[in-house]
Amino acid sequence: MNAAAPSSPSATLRLTSAHRRRLREVWRADDAPRQDALEIELLALGLLERHQDGTSGRRSIRVTDAGMQALADSAARHQVARSQHDALVEQISLALQAEDRIVWRGLSLDAAPPGLPVAPDEARPDVYSIRHTTDPDDLQPLVHEIRISRADLLADLKRPHRRAVYHDMAAGLYYVLADGIAEAAEIPSECGVIMLKNGQLQTLRPATMRRLYHRSGLPFTVWMALARNAPAPHPQVQPRPPSDDPLENTGSLGDE
Repeated sequence: MNAAAPSSPSATLRLTSAHRRRLREVWRADDAPRQDALEIELLALGLLERHQDGTSGRRSIRVTDAGMQALADSAARHQVARSQHDALVEQISLALQAEDRIVWRGLSLDAAPPGLPVAPDEARPDVYSIRHTTDPDDLQPLVHEIRISRADLLADLKRPHRRAVYHDMAAGLYYVLADGIAEAAEIPSECGVIMLKNGQLQTLRPATMRRLYHRSGLPFTVWMALARNAPAPHPQVQPRPPSDDPLENTGSLGDE
């Protein structure tokens, strides 16, 4: 009996985010060989190639034409995913504004609660909102995290410290999911789940709401972040056209 022919590398290896990240690193600057598993797999796939300088004898790793195409394909997929993510952020923002809430998108926080190992770029909720109210006890701050791919969702669920930060700054945390990427039962029970189905937002499970015990309703760091970041413009508020009068609305110029 003849032995089965070995399968090609492309049939047995799957390009992962780690592979693509290494490709980008090598593309930015020819790397010295690292001789690790990622490099072996990328060489086998024909996405990297070894190079030796004829003068200095220096050895390096370069991205092949096939590797450049893989990077281009990855960039195109990322752009599509980014567009879908931004569209869902916009949709949930409009829904919250229709409930008379003030909305911030991509709010960046400089500080996290003591003892939580969270980098500044991790404490960046997709959508943050508070009620339009004058009562600090009635703010009901909410965080909505938007996920359109199962891989991103599963990676996020492995970061309980990030959810702890959001629970410190919000009365409730919601995951807003593209249709079909997960079941509500896969999301931590204290988190609400909203699914986009046929273009409509459907609440599959409300978030467990909690009271924030801060004198001003929110942590001081959150108030500072809100002050530095402009809220999303309300679709029903039209900006006033500029006046031709340079002194209009300048206020009193002296005691009257």
